[in-house]
Amino acid sequence: MLPLALVLAFLLIPVVEIVLLVQVGEVIGLWPTLALLAAETLLGGWIVRREGRRAWRVLQDTLRRGAAPDRELGDAALVMAGGVLLLVPGLITDVLGLLFVLPFTRPLVRRVASRYTARRVRLAGDRASMTYPPGPGGPGGPGFGPFGRFGPFDPGADGRDPDTPRGPVVRGEVVEEDDHPSRT
Repeated sequence: MLPLALVLAFLLIPVVEIVLLVQVGEVIGLWPTLALLAAETLLGGWIVRREGRRAWRVLQDTLRRGAAPDRELGDAALVMAGGVLLLVPGLITDVLGLLFVLPFTRPLVRRVASRYTARRVRLAGDRASMTYPPGPGGPGGPGFGPFGRFGPFDPGADGRDPDTPRGPVVRGEVVEEDDHPSRT
């Protein structure tokens, strides 16, 4: 579903942008429309540079403290995405880019994006854990197929711990001698 939406977005956004630019151009004229696009690009570039530096500093400070940079990484990603949107000529992409970049709208966009991502991850997890018939190929068995995860050669297909060595185990200690003749 998402790839189809992306394809439609890449096809429809330029058409909608052109139609909107023509409509705005008819209302305010060609030169004011071009001046508006240039002003949005310049203002957006300045804001992206300022907010990008700020996001980078906050991210570095968070990493220096040893804390998890969840919010900071989200902000940095939104500033980068907003910068790309501001570079694309058009009124809709500029408005979206400004929403991503401006410090007073970014937290709202970050929350919406976080909820959307959490929902997608939860749905993917639900899809992955759909109930299958019990047995060796289902969640109750040792693997994903009739022979385990990797076919009949899966080390854990027989129900044992894959880290347990096969055969007899001889416990011992490795001792390295310093006066070994091949090391001189």
